[in-house]
Amino acid sequence: MPDLEKQVLEILEENDRTAPEEIATMLGVTAEEVRELISRLEANQTIVKYHALINWEKTESDLVEALIEVQVTPEREFGFDTIAERIYRFPEVRSVFLMSGGYDLTVLVWGRSMKEVAYFVATKLSTLEHVQSTATHFLLKKYKQEGVILEDKDQHQRLVVSP
Repeated sequence: MPDLEKQVLEILEENDRTAPEEIATMLGVTAEEVRELISRLEANQTIVKYHALINWEKTESDLVEALIEVQVTPEREFGFDTIAERIYRFPEVRSVFLMSGGYDLTVLVWGRSMKEVAYFVATKLSTLEHVQSTATHFLLKKYKQEGVILEDKDQHQRLVVSP
C-alpha cells in the first residue's frame, strides 16, 4: 500500500468527516489528489462505509446487543463461508466474524429486547443446518468502542490534601 494511501486511510479512520482540503494540508498534497484517491478507494471497496459512532445509552432507544458464539460444521469445499453468509443475511445480524479458539463464528445481533434476541437465536440461528451450538452474551454496558472512551470521567480532579 503506497504511503499516501495509508496516511489518508488512517486520517479517515480517525475522523471520517475530515475534508479533503484538510487532509491535503496535513499531508502536503493537493485536495484534488486526495479526492481522486478517496474516490478510487471507495470504488475498489477499500473504503466500504462512513459511519458515526453513537453512544446509544445516552438516547431513549430500546436497543439490546448480544454477542453470540456459534460452533458450526464447515462445509466441504466451502469451509465456513457458506454458513457465515446465511447468518449475515439476517436483518438482525450486525456483524459476523470467523474466530480461532473454542468456537467458530462471533455474531453481533441487535434487537429491541432480550426476548427478541433470544427468539432470533432459538428460531432462526440455532436451527440452521451446520450450526452445532450457540452461546449468547448480552452486552450490559460499553466503556470503550472503536478506540473511543464512551463515558470519560473528569480526569482533571484535584487530589485531596489532608493535614
